[in-house]
Amino acid sequence: MNVIDTSGLGKQYGGTWALRDCTVAIPAGSLTALVGPNGAGKTTLIQMLTGLTIPSAGTVTVLGDQRAGSAAALDGIAFVAQDAPVYKNLSAADMLHLTRNLNRFFDQQYALARLGDLGISAKKKSGKLSGGQQAQLALTLALARRPKLLILDEPLAMLDPLARHDFMAIVLTAMVDDGVSVLLSSHALPELERVADQMVLLSHGHVALAGPVEDLLACHRVLTGPAAEADSYAARLDVVLARRAEAQAQLLVRTGEPGASGASGASVAPGWRAHSVSLEELVMAYLRAPGAEVLSASFPARSARSARQEVSR
Repeated sequence: MNVIDTSGLGKQYGGTWALRDCTVAIPAGSLTALVGPNGAGKTTLIQMLTGLTIPSAGTVTVLGDQRAGSAAALDGIAFVAQDAPVYKNLSAADMLHLTRNLNRFFDQQYALARLGDLGISAKKKSGKLSGGQQAQLALTLALARRPKLLILDEPLAMLDPLARHDFMAIVLTAMVDDGVSVLLSSHALPELERVADQMVLLSHGHVALAGPVEDLLACHRVLTGPAAEADSYAARLDVVLARRAEAQAQLLVRTGEPGASGASGASVAPGWRAHSVSLEELVMAYLRAPGAEVLSASFPARSARSARQEVSR
């Protein structure tokens, strides 16, 4: 089952398309990184997935075949917006009470137990909590709804490294223990590379890259060699981005299949070196080359990353 399916999805404001021709399929049980610069269309996509915005074009379904925004879909989706929104003048207990009364299902005992484990007093006002505690409170409210899909919009942006680690540990635990699928919008690429199974990269309102993270990384390589030979060599390759200095050039190329070292699996030319690409290198290359052809890795989804099994270590 796919937790998210979009086909030709788009949203237009006046004469401007915030998102256009977005077609993605995200399998259940995955943690999907939603990546892109500000203004790329990430929030617009999230708003359509949660039913907050009506599409101008295309279709979107969630949790198998539920229409986004329908009652059945909303019951199965929890959304934590940017900046961990909580009412500053309400206590943590008040936030639990409010959320319980606004939703058809809310696991009060689970929420109270989580706050206790985190050392967050139910009597303390939300505005008096640290940034990390506010984020954990917002996450607790979301998970207590026992969702099938958890959507997080930049939840790590304002957190220090320790709070960020603790937040993600809870998310990964929910995936392992409760089978929650996660869509995480974030700029924290090193963190995403550690935990994400799938990635959707948006650029200029379009999908630039989509698929299982391991396969996307495996079918790209960085080639480094003499600048004088770069043009002739690049003509034989599927180059995403070329950068060169006076003596040396660097080509980020698509190999066409996981594990291939050069163009379409060919050997690397003499005088050139190949190395694997990091998620940050891959994302930056596609963002710097907005005209690059969209790549959607059609490989089978990988199993959950080992980081989930190590979450309690």
